[in-house]
Amino acid sequence: MAEQAEVQQETAKKSRISKSFIGVVGSNKMDKTIVVQVQRLTKHPVYKKYIRRNKKLYAHDANNEANIGDRVEVVEVSRPLSKLKRYRLRRIIERAK
Repeated sequence: MAEQAEVQQETAKKSRISKSFIGVVGSNKMDKTIVVQVQRLTKHPVYKKYIRRNKKLYAHDANNEANIGDRVEVVEVSRPLSKLKRYRLRRIIERAK
């Protein structure tokens, strides 16, 4: 019984680890919301060439601190904040020049 409880606690801890992404702010026109462009490299299955894949993430920016062109880190939240928002701004890594 005690072993089973420990296993459940371990899985609960692992499931609480949230995903984080680093990207560039593409838009901050909405109130308390930013659009972050995240880029990743994937290898093509046939040609073995690396391809850039882009993803737009909507993130909650409570203080409206991020501006267009800033490099930011966003983190996944436990529940949806709105229809599209699933992430929260963790920190601004580098300001736009």
